[in-house]
Amino acid sequence: MPVFEGNLSKMRGTVSADGSVTYVLKLSADEVPMSDLIGQKLNFEFSGQINCISCGKTTRKSFAQGFCFNCMQTAPEASECVLRPALCKAHVGVSRDADWAQMHCLQPHYVYLANTGEIKVGVTRQSQIPVRWIDQGASAAIKICKTPNRHMAGLVEMHLSKHFTDKTLWKKMVSGTVDEALDLLKFRKEAIELLSSGMQQFVDEDDSIYSLKYPVQKYPIKPVTVTFDKERSFSGTLSGIRGQYLLFEDEQVLNIRRHNGYRVSLSY
Repeated sequence: MPVFEGNLSKMRGTVSADGSVTYVLKLSADEVPMSDLIGQKLNFEFSGQINCISCGKTTRKSFAQGFCFNCMQTAPEASECVLRPALCKAHVGVSRDADWAQMHCLQPHYVYLANTGEIKVGVTRQSQIPVRWIDQGASAAIKICKTPNRHMAGLVEMHLSKHFTDKTLWKKMVSGTVDEALDLLKFRKEAIELLSSGMQQFVDEDDSIYSLKYPVQKYPIKPVTVTFDKERSFSGTLSGIRGQYLLFEDEQVLNIRRHNGYRVSLSY
């Protein structure tokens, strides 16, 4: 029985030419091919130890998906603009770390629409396409605008969020009840018409629809989340993977990203 041990971090998803997503979970030096384990029984054991994903120190509680309290307040990866791009101030020289801001905020960003249960508006760096959409479990996505930095993309997103949700409906996504027939080209046209005159200059010419297919044999009907904060050990037969969720045949789902930094052992 193979056994892997290490601190959890979000799964890496790669896409083939036909849009099929393949997942790998890294635990310490090992890389576990999660897509190959669908149909097998997995056993997770949480050691009780949580390490900050920024400084590596042990923390009694995880903040903001993986940080200790101090790093949540000081690390550039935990900056407020990560979740709220419109608040980014890197373009005026204000950031927690200038080098990090140059690499992550002062780069071209896209505003997009994605189908994650409803049509969702979001922001991502150019280099994070299609990673961002995979992490959200989107079945399809389309670009709207290309901006020179994160702040401007955030302003466009905030403007469009009055008309489109900016949240992922995770229960719809993990239960497979996403309406795949939603016309992203139509919604893109509507979004462009809603933009202010100043925002129109950022409209991207690329109207390609990016479609994604996830390795799922069976979706839960009434998904129930399981967390290591309540259960130190967990076992279940893996029936699929979508977004950062492992789906199990007993209706339970495990959000890997929610447990960034948790030290676990995985056997199967």
